[in-house]
Amino acid sequence: MRRFLKSFGYSFEGIAYAFKFEANFRFHMAALIIVAFAGWHFHLSLSEWLWIIAVSGIVIMAELFNTAIEVLVDLVSPEIHPKAKIVKDIASAAVLIAAILAAIMGFIIFIPKL
Repeated sequence: MRRFLKSFGYSFEGIAYAFKFEANFRFHMAALIIVAFAGWHFHLSLSEWLWIIAVSGIVIMAELFNTAIEVLVDLVSPEIHPKAKIVKDIASAAVLIAAILAAIMGFIIFIPKL
């Protein structure tokens, strides 16, 4: 059980690392806070909150995966390599797609409320 609980600490260390060193992670966290306040202000329904939580979680997870991939690529390929760039670009593209989908969902939910 102690080992299981300790694993949560490692997870929080990962989140802290991303927050400290990744500007895009901080941007997405700030956007999440703004969206949460907007949701509170516009009294979102339960289903709207569920969609917001789902797409927000996907964006944050994508950003964390991207950060992990970037750190790993830098470890195994410290020199600039074309394939290392491709790996990083693809991971970054996944974050972009997640963020675009989240923005579309946000527009669908919030525009009718304006």
